[in-house]
Amino acid sequence: MRNQRPGTPNAARAWLMAGSLAFLATGSALAQDKSMDEIAKYREMLADGNPAELIEMRGEELWKTPRGPKNVSLEQCDLGLGPGKVEGAYAQLPRYFADTGKVMDVESRLVHCMQTLQGYSFAEATKNWYSKPGKESDLVALVTWIGGQSNGQKISVPAKHPKEAEMVKIGEYIFHRRSGPQDFGCAICHGQDGVRIRLQDLDNLSQPKGAQKAMRTWPSYRVSQGTVWTMQRRLIDCMRQARWPEQKFPSDAVVALEMYLQNKATGGVLESPGIKR
Repeated sequence: MRNQRPGTPNAARAWLMAGSLAFLATGSALAQDKSMDEIAKYREMLADGNPAELIEMRGEELWKTPRGPKNVSLEQCDLGLGPGKVEGAYAQLPRYFADTGKVMDVESRLVHCMQTLQGYSFAEATKNWYSKPGKESDLVALVTWIGGQSNGQKISVPAKHPKEAEMVKIGEYIFHRRSGPQDFGCAICHGQDGVRIRLQDLDNLSQPKGAQKAMRTWPSYRVSQGTVWTMQRRLIDCMRQARWPEQKFPSDAVVALEMYLQNKATGGVLESPGIKR
């Protein structure tokens, strides 16, 4: 037994120790709350001037401008609500399209329209599918504008068609699957409450509340990257970080994962395009 200081009863020492631990825990919680408050203020400041608005304008111009070997615009592209109907379309994607027999997200559908309407080859349509600092992608600009046309609308991906329901199940399987050299999976970070990386809280995407919070702000301008990221790019990059096999754009596996997440997020209100750290 360790020596005790004379005149310090065990009960008193235990009380002092418990008090110290409680003080430290309270201090830690206060520091954490303060950090989260500062992050929230930082995000509010960013939202005041979202550079994605400029990219959104470019996307609208691209949508209406005749381009490609056939020199036609994308104005007759059917995003699920009928040819040329864009308002509210993003909020209801991914969805099943009878003309392709597939469930498609906004990006895979745009690639389809660029091929069938404008005459681009698959390689041409997907050549610059993501933006880099100083080199903006036409496809990303189009997705940004289309996303903005659903701003303020509720996400609605109920997965009523059998093909959509099947993709939700595939997406759920991918979400919970652990694989790769690190035996890693989406659910490790995003399948439970109260998880964080450094100062970043991680949403529980397996539950509607967390999925709605995460999915409502895509596509999103990423300040750290200096450009807009789409959901396909975000998920492909997540898989890269998990050391999974690299997905080729547009990826059906990613569309399935999007389908699962958007289905979970149904009912959430879009704030698109968003802005993130």
